[in-house]
Amino acid sequence: MRKIILTSLILFFCYSSKSQKFDGGIIGGVCISQVSGDDLAGFNSLGLVFGGFSNIKISNKTKLQIEMIYSQKGSGNLNINNIQHSDYLKPYIKMSYFEMPIFYKYLQNKDLEFEIGVATAYLIDGYFKDTYGKIDNSNSSPFTEYDLGISLGINYWLTNNLSLNTRYTNSIIPIGKEDYNLSNIYSNNYVNKGKYNSAINFTIQYNFKK
Repeated sequence: MRKIILTSLILFFCYSSKSQKFDGGIIGGVCISQVSGDDLAGFNSLGLVFGGFSNIKISNKTKLQIEMIYSQKGSGNLNINNIQHSDYLKPYIKMSYFEMPIFYKYLQNKDLEFEIGVATAYLIDGYFKDTYGKIDNSNSSPFTEYDLGISLGINYWLTNNLSLNTRYTNSIIPIGKEDYNLSNIYSNNYVNKGKYNSAINFTIQYNFKK
Protein backbone atom coordinates (compact mmCIF):
# COMPACT_ATOMS: atom_id res chain seq x y z
CA MET A 1 0.00 0.00 0.00
CA ARG A 2 2.85 2.39 0.86
CA LYS A 3 4.47 1.80 -2.55
CA ILE A 4 1.20 2.52 -4.34
CA ILE A 5 0.71 5.82 -2.49
CA LEU A 6 4.30 6.93 -3.04
CA THR A 7 4.09 6.05 -6.73
CA SER A 8 0.84 8.03 -7.06
CA LEU A 9 2.44 11.03 -5.38
CA ILE A 10 5.46 10.95 -7.68
CA LEU A 11 3.21 10.77 -10.74
CA PHE A 12 1.09 13.63 -9.43
CA PHE A 13 4.10 15.89 -8.81
CA CYS A 14 5.59 15.02 -12.20
CA TYR A 15 2.33 15.86 -13.95
CA SER A 16 1.82 19.02 -11.90
CA SER A 17 5.31 20.32 -12.61
CA LYS A 18 4.55 20.29 -16.35
CA SER A 19 1.14 21.90 -16.01
CA GLN A 20 0.43 25.62 -16.25
CA LYS A 21 -2.04 25.12 -13.39
CA PHE A 22 0.67 23.82 -11.07
CA ASP A 23 1.24 25.44 -7.72
CA GLY A 24 3.31 24.44 -4.73
CA GLY A 25 4.97 25.67 -1.58
CA ILE A 26 6.07 25.04 1.98
CA ILE A 27 4.24 24.71 5.30
CA GLY A 28 5.38 25.42 8.85
CA GLY A 29 3.71 25.85 12.21
CA VAL A 30 2.51 24.19 15.40
CA CYS A 31 0.05 21.47 16.35
CA ILE A 32 -1.94 21.17 19.58
CA SER A 33 -3.43 17.75 20.14
CA GLN A 34 -4.99 15.21 22.42
CA VAL A 35 -5.71 11.48 22.26
CA SER A 36 -9.36 10.63 22.82
CA GLY A 37 -9.69 7.47 24.91
CA ASP A 38 -6.37 7.73 26.78
CA ASP A 39 -8.05 8.73 30.07
CA LEU A 40 -6.65 12.28 29.83
CA ALA A 41 -8.58 15.34 28.73
CA GLY A 42 -7.57 18.52 26.92
CA PHE A 43 -5.41 19.66 24.02
CA ASN A 44 -2.27 19.68 26.18
CA SER A 45 0.32 18.42 23.71
CA LEU A 46 2.29 20.94 21.62
CA GLY A 47 4.26 19.84 18.56
CA LEU A 48 5.76 21.00 15.30
CA VAL A 49 4.33 20.75 11.78
CA PHE A 50 6.36 21.34 8.62
CA GLY A 51 6.60 20.13 5.05
CA GLY A 52 5.55 20.95 1.52
CA PHE A 53 2.60 20.76 -0.82
CA SER A 54 1.61 20.63 -4.45
CA ASN A 55 -1.75 21.46 -5.94
CA ILE A 56 -3.50 21.72 -9.26
CA LYS A 57 -6.42 23.95 -10.20
CA ILE A 58 -9.72 22.33 -11.08
CA SER A 59 -11.46 25.65 -11.75
CA ASN A 60 -11.06 29.32 -10.81
CA LYS A 61 -12.65 28.52 -7.45
CA THR A 62 -11.43 25.00 -6.66
CA LYS A 63 -8.22 23.00 -6.54
CA LEU A 64 -6.83 19.68 -5.33
CA GLN A 65 -3.88 19.77 -2.92
CA ILE A 66 -1.53 17.01 -1.79
CA GLU A 67 0.83 17.58 1.12
CA MET A 68 3.82 15.78 2.60
CA ILE A 69 4.34 16.91 6.18
CA TYR A 70 6.02 15.89 9.43
CA SER A 71 3.84 16.34 12.52
CA GLN A 72 4.16 15.77 16.26
CA LYS A 73 1.01 14.63 18.05
CA GLY A 74 -0.01 13.01 21.30
CA SER A 75 -1.45 13.92 24.67
CA GLY A 76 -0.22 15.74 27.76
CA ASN A 77 -0.72 15.45 31.49
CA LEU A 78 -0.38 18.79 33.25
CA ASN A 79 -1.14 17.18 36.61
CA ILE A 80 1.17 14.20 36.46
CA ASN A 81 2.97 15.39 39.63
CA ASN A 82 -0.12 16.71 41.40
CA ILE A 83 -0.87 14.11 44.08
CA GLN A 84 -4.28 15.66 44.74
CA HIS A 85 -5.44 15.33 41.13
CA SER A 86 -7.10 12.31 39.52
CA ASP A 87 -4.48 12.41 36.72
CA TYR A 88 -1.61 11.96 39.17
CA LEU A 89 1.11 9.67 37.69
CA LYS A 90 -0.97 8.86 34.61
CA PRO A 91 1.35 8.38 31.59
CA TYR A 92 0.79 10.41 28.44
CA ILE A 93 1.49 9.82 24.74
CA LYS A 94 4.06 11.24 22.33
CA MET A 95 3.96 10.44 18.59
CA SER A 96 5.52 11.69 15.38
CA TYR A 97 4.06 11.05 11.93
CA PHE A 98 4.83 11.42 8.25
CA GLU A 99 1.52 12.56 6.79
CA MET A 100 0.19 12.70 3.24
CA PRO A 101 -3.17 14.48 3.32
CA ILE A 102 -5.23 15.20 0.20
CA PHE A 103 -7.53 18.24 0.20
CA TYR A 104 -10.32 19.66 -1.90
CA LYS A 105 -10.07 23.46 -1.52
CA TYR A 106 -12.74 26.03 -2.35
CA LEU A 107 -11.97 29.75 -2.72
CA GLN A 108 -14.85 31.67 -1.15
CA ASN A 109 -13.35 35.05 -2.07
CA LYS A 110 -9.90 36.52 -2.69
CA ASP A 111 -9.01 36.25 1.03
CA LEU A 112 -10.82 33.17 2.32
CA GLU A 113 -10.48 29.52 1.32
CA PHE A 114 -12.15 26.41 2.80
CA GLU A 115 -10.74 22.89 2.70
CA ILE A 116 -11.84 19.32 3.39
CA GLY A 117 -9.72 16.24 3.04
CA VAL A 118 -8.45 12.84 4.08
CA ALA A 119 -5.18 12.53 5.99
CA THR A 120 -3.13 9.35 5.73
CA ALA A 121 -0.30 9.13 8.27
CA TYR A 122 2.62 6.76 8.89
CA LEU A 123 3.98 6.44 12.41
CA ILE A 124 7.64 7.39 12.78
CA ASP A 125 7.80 7.00 16.55
CA GLY A 126 5.29 6.55 19.34
CA TYR A 127 5.61 5.92 23.06
CA PHE A 128 4.22 6.63 26.52
CA LYS A 129 5.93 8.98 28.98
CA ASP A 130 5.68 9.21 32.75
CA THR A 131 7.49 11.13 35.49
CA TYR A 132 10.68 9.19 34.73
CA GLY A 133 10.61 9.93 31.00
CA LYS A 134 10.06 7.67 28.01
CA ILE A 135 8.62 4.24 28.76
CA ASP A 136 10.62 1.63 26.87
CA ASN A 137 8.67 -0.16 24.13
CA SER A 138 11.62 -1.59 22.18
CA ASN A 139 10.01 -5.04 22.04
CA SER A 140 6.76 -3.86 20.45
CA SER A 141 5.23 -0.47 19.70
CA PRO A 142 1.90 0.13 21.47
CA PHE A 143 0.61 2.02 18.43
CA THR A 144 -0.44 1.04 14.93
CA GLU A 145 1.78 1.82 11.96
CA TYR A 146 -0.92 3.81 10.12
CA ASP A 147 -3.48 6.47 10.97
CA LEU A 148 -6.36 7.75 8.88
CA GLY A 149 -8.25 10.95 9.60
CA ILE A 150 -10.73 13.48 8.29
CA SER A 151 -9.65 17.14 8.11
CA LEU A 152 -11.48 20.46 7.90
CA GLY A 153 -9.72 23.78 7.57
CA ILE A 154 -9.73 27.48 6.71
CA ASN A 155 -7.04 29.32 4.79
CA TYR A 156 -6.75 33.12 5.05
CA TRP A 157 -4.64 34.87 2.41
CA LEU A 158 -2.40 37.65 3.71
CA THR A 159 -0.74 38.31 0.34
CA ASN A 160 -0.73 36.63 -3.07
CA ASN A 161 1.80 34.10 -1.78
CA LEU A 162 1.39 33.96 2.00
CA SER A 163 -1.54 32.53 3.95
CA LEU A 164 -2.53 31.49 7.47
CA ASN A 165 -4.10 28.06 7.83
CA THR A 166 -6.14 26.61 10.70
CA ARG A 167 -7.02 22.93 10.42
CA TYR A 168 -8.75 20.31 12.58
CA THR A 169 -8.02 16.61 12.03
CA ASN A 170 -9.56 13.62 13.81
CA SER A 171 -8.71 9.94 13.42
CA ILE A 172 -11.43 7.66 12.11
CA ILE A 173 -9.60 4.44 13.04
CA PRO A 174 -8.07 3.56 16.45
CA ILE A 175 -4.34 4.18 16.84
CA GLY A 176 -3.63 1.73 19.69
CA LYS A 177 -2.75 -1.88 18.93
CA GLU A 178 -4.74 -3.10 21.93
CA ASP A 179 -7.80 -1.36 20.45
CA TYR A 180 -7.94 -4.17 17.88
CA ASN A 181 -7.95 -6.99 20.44
CA LEU A 182 -11.11 -8.86 19.44
CA SER A 183 -11.32 -10.69 22.76
CA ASN A 184 -11.76 -7.27 24.44
CA ILE A 185 -14.11 -5.85 21.84
CA TYR A 186 -16.62 -8.69 22.12
CA SER A 187 -16.50 -9.14 25.89
CA ASN A 188 -19.63 -8.23 27.86
CA ASN A 189 -17.85 -5.63 29.97
CA TYR A 190 -15.97 -3.93 27.13
CA VAL A 191 -16.06 -0.14 27.54
CA ASN A 192 -12.85 0.97 25.77
CA LYS A 193 -13.80 2.34 22.36
CA GLY A 194 -10.20 2.90 21.33
CA LYS A 195 -7.78 5.80 21.14
CA TYR A 196 -8.03 8.45 18.43
CA ASN A 197 -5.84 11.41 17.51
CA SER A 198 -7.44 14.86 17.61
CA ALA A 199 -5.27 17.73 16.40
CA ILE A 200 -5.53 21.42 15.54
CA ASN A 201 -2.81 22.84 13.27
CA PHE A 202 -1.89 26.51 13.05
CA THR A 203 0.45 27.00 10.11
CA ILE A 204 1.84 29.52 7.67
CA GLN A 205 1.81 28.43 4.04
CA TYR A 206 4.03 30.04 1.43
CA ASN A 207 3.04 29.52 -2.22
CA PHE A 208 5.83 29.75 -4.77
CA LYS A 209 3.33 31.14 -7.22
CA LYS A 210 -0.41 31.73 -7.22
